[in-house]
Amino acid sequence: MIRGMYSAISGLKEHQVMLDVTANNLANVNTIGYKASRATFKDQLQQNFSGGAASGPTSGGQNAQQVGLGVTLSSIDNLITGGALQTTGNPLDVAISGEGWFRVGQFDAGGNLTSVQYSRAGNFTRNDQGDLVNSEGYYVLKADPAAPTDATKGEKINIPAGSSGVTIASDGTVSYIPQGAQTRTPAGQISLAKFPNENGLVRASGNRWQEDPSSGVPTIGVPGTDFGVTVGGTLESSNVDLANEFTQMIVAQRGFQANSRVISTADQMLQDLVNLKQ
Repeated sequence: MIRGMYSAISGLKEHQVMLDVTANNLANVNTIGYKASRATFKDQLQQNFSGGAASGPTSGGQNAQQVGLGVTLSSIDNLITGGALQTTGNPLDVAISGEGWFRVGQFDAGGNLTSVQYSRAGNFTRNDQGDLVNSEGYYVLKADPAAPTDATKGEKINIPAGSSGVTIASDGTVSYIPQGAQTRTPAGQISLAKFPNENGLVRASGNRWQEDPSSGVPTIGVPGTDFGVTVGGTLESSNVDLANEFTQMIVAQRGFQANSRVISTADQMLQDLVNLKQ
């Protein structure tokens, strides 16, 4: 009975985690470029009562006898699937149709790139210097001409003040018409990254992700080659499936209730045992 209670306690804990993951997905149902998560379980250690035996001249053999000791968290998977594309009409909004991640970074006072992170949220704006940035002020990066495939290199994309007609093409080229001019001028080409194992990326915050040893080394390129294409005036919605998340919420709730009932039943059995003498 005590063994059963501890198994049920592990079930309570893991179904709480499952509900936490589901709650976070539902909270981000309208987050731009958000990727849903999924909790999976695995069984814990097994207690062996007897080992298995092969058949012999006088015996047909027998299987091992084991009792499980509960459940534990197996993984929390990132579901890297594309979200629906939503037209906004904002020329600085951009979505990726296909593979790839936007590269965003920070620079020090000397203009040196200090960090690079990745995002699928393309709700970009211009700062007071005309640089293309995301909602948290991270600079949208174009490839460094001297090292276009170096994942640690990148440059800012600048659109001068007074420019008009800003557009982002399917190949990631950001262009504009300078003040007092008629000819369209390119500001740079948005660079993208992809990974051998996208599920290994680590969530940072603000729709940003970080490289991790499990994700592998990023490959850098531009839209339209071995990467997806960019769609200007469009944003990628969250890939959260409401029907699936509500189903998972019900499953987590019923699993929690079932394990609670096991604890209550084991407690009642222990109470009956204590009362045998009376």
